[in-house]
Amino acid sequence: MIRSIALLHLAFATGPVLAQNAAGAAEGVEVAPAPPSSEERNKPIISDEEFDAAIPSLDDKPLESVEEWQREQDARDETAATEGARQQVQQTAQESTNPALRDGDAVEVLSDPPVVDPLLDEPLPSIDTFDTEPPPQPTEAAENEGNQSVRYVVKINGLDPDANADVAQDADGNIYRTTLRRFYDLSALGRNGGRADTRAVVSQRARADRQLLLDILTSEGFYDATVRVATERTNAAAAEGNGSAASEPLNVALNVVPGRRYYLGEIRFETKPVEPSDLITSNFVPKSGDPIVADTILAAEANISIKLPENGYPFTKVGQRDILLDSESGLGDYTLPVDPGARSVFGQIRSEGTEAFDAEHVAILRRFKTGDLYDSRKVDDLRAALVATGLLSTVSVEPVPGEGTAPDGTPTADLLVRQEAGPARTLAISAGYGTGQGPRVEGSWTHRNLFPPEGALTAAGVIGTQEQAASVSFSRSNAGRRDRTFEMSLSALHSNYDAFEAYTGRVAAFYSYASTPIWQKKFTWSAGVEILATSEDQFDVARGLRDRRIFYVAALPGQIGFDRSDDLLNPTKGYRLNLRLSPEASLGGGKRIYARAILDGSYYYSPTENLVLAARGRVGTISGTGRDDLAPSRRFYGGGGGSVRGFGYQQLGPKDLNGDPIGGRSMNEAAIEARYRFGNFGVAGFVDAGQVYESSIPKFDDWRFGLGIGGRFYTNFGPVRLDLATPLNRKQGESKISVYVSIGQAF
Repeated sequence: MIRSIALLHLAFATGPVLAQNAAGAAEGVEVAPAPPSSEERNKPIISDEEFDAAIPSLDDKPLESVEEWQREQDARDETAATEGARQQVQQTAQESTNPALRDGDAVEVLSDPPVVDPLLDEPLPSIDTFDTEPPPQPTEAAENEGNQSVRYVVKINGLDPDANADVAQDADGNIYRTTLRRFYDLSALGRNGGRADTRAVVSQRARADRQLLLDILTSEGFYDATVRVATERTNAAAAEGNGSAASEPLNVALNVVPGRRYYLGEIRFETKPVEPSDLITSNFVPKSGDPIVADTILAAEANISIKLPENGYPFTKVGQRDILLDSESGLGDYTLPVDPGARSVFGQIRSEGTEAFDAEHVAILRRFKTGDLYDSRKVDDLRAALVATGLLSTVSVEPVPGEGTAPDGTPTADLLVRQEAGPARTLAISAGYGTGQGPRVEGSWTHRNLFPPEGALTAAGVIGTQEQAASVSFSRSNAGRRDRTFEMSLSALHSNYDAFEAYTGRVAAFYSYASTPIWQKKFTWSAGVEILATSEDQFDVARGLRDRRIFYVAALPGQIGFDRSDDLLNPTKGYRLNLRLSPEASLGGGKRIYARAILDGSYYYSPTENLVLAARGRVGTISGTGRDDLAPSRRFYGGGGGSVRGFGYQQLGPKDLNGDPIGGRSMNEAAIEARYRFGNFGVAGFVDAGQVYESSIPKFDDWRFGLGIGGRFYTNFGPVRLDLATPLNRKQGESKISVYVSIGQAF
């Protein structure tokens, strides 16, 4: 168009010149136009007299009144209206004899519409009231009487893998099934059981699903796909054409033409060199020739943004991709800008905000050293350790450019810890019940940072029908090293069981590396010292009666554990091993030195997603002293919710003349349990077995068995357990049913 306008302008400018040249050529003389003179160029367009005459007079005549001006305007309007009516009558008469005169064109193929149309003077309706749906058919009007809902069925045509090879298969599986599954998961038509209030609602859902299907196809690489919606009655309903058709559903068809599928062509990364050189390309999974699938591309880009910070690039920025499609070849050239930033090593730790502890203590929690190559996984680990302290309401750890460099010149990346201290005090309460042990309520108050950093003071108490206790303890988490805990405690305990009654005072100190509900560890250990004084009654077998004795016990308890299970409170797979060993010295009726040892093991297996099979075994021994020289509270007992279910607490093993347990020096236990979970609830069936022996070596004979079922309620802090069990071959005095309630699985 620009070129056409220029040529037209040139012809107009040269027209007179060409005419004059033509005239001159006819006479044999060339004629050229004379240029205007200076006087002609300065001559005004109009004279001054003409300009002055055109200006209205500005005399001092007073202005007319508003009333007089309004009367003149009314008179003019009345005259104009009369003249308009006269012209309209005249025009109508002329148009009746000759319709061509309506627009003045005397020769026409079709006559013109009336020039004056009353509808043209009416204002347009609001766009909000515009109805996009076609007028209702008679059958639709009938079906909407009485507010009857519209039923419909949905069908997708054109995605049959037999008809379109591109839709059938790719490297990841069946695209046809994937597309339909994603569509029906999000479909608006698929909701409400195939019913809608009106056909307008059906049409609205169909339009939404049309766009949804286009988006899904585009995400799978079908960029040329088209989808058309067709809505019609079933053949039977359409044939009837009466009110009974309302009972027949609408057919809503989404007719798809997928078009060709596009595949990756050239793959380029706009970036600077990194170490190693293939760090970016090796972590971008899609290859040339793969279909352009949105999920795969996004996952590959996310993988780059993860892998670079894991390998020394904390300030990586992944830009916006560009895919250039070629409709002829069906290929898309992919380009991704990546700014890796500076390759860095760990620098210093900085801290800001309302601090629960300073940067020096944060450094104790890290699993890396200053100068190590930056690794975002270790930063995430540090953040998790800060959260596990329980002292922070919010915390973030992010890299910032450091001020120094490593000896080899590599820049440093400091870690900025933003922390906001949370409430340091905790009030906790728990309750449980066991047959033979009765109800038990335990409460505690803790200030977790009374002695910073992470120095906690805890006061606790236990109230039960057979046990009452009070204690105070001091503990320091991450003491000197991460995940190390030092604890000192002072406690007083009264126990009143069938096996013994004891008043015990205890002082203990431990240093441990243990699991917590927040942080489960594979390898754990603890070592400590324990001193206690206890006044207990016991059954003297030689004399056949009970008497009270005072025992003073010093012990060096320790344990090691190996945990390869997947959860601390609700394991579903893996195994656990735990060994507890305690050399002890007892004073009371003679000096005795002996050792207590207990070995536990458990195994978990899930044959299906909802079913867990669990097994447990335990053996224990006390060597170096006789049973009667042991304080009754230091002996082995069997039975109860944490031992052999189906029997009362401490009811297994040797008993006195009154049928009360007196404990033993060895024991063995085993259990098999099947746990089935459905949602937040579950059921369990189990068989427990065990026995306690007077000898120091377990005999593995005379086993007693308990059979039971249980219910589980799964919460975010672990399962709540309710178990019912009964002893097999029940003996006189044993309960028919034993009940156990607690938090966490039995093992």
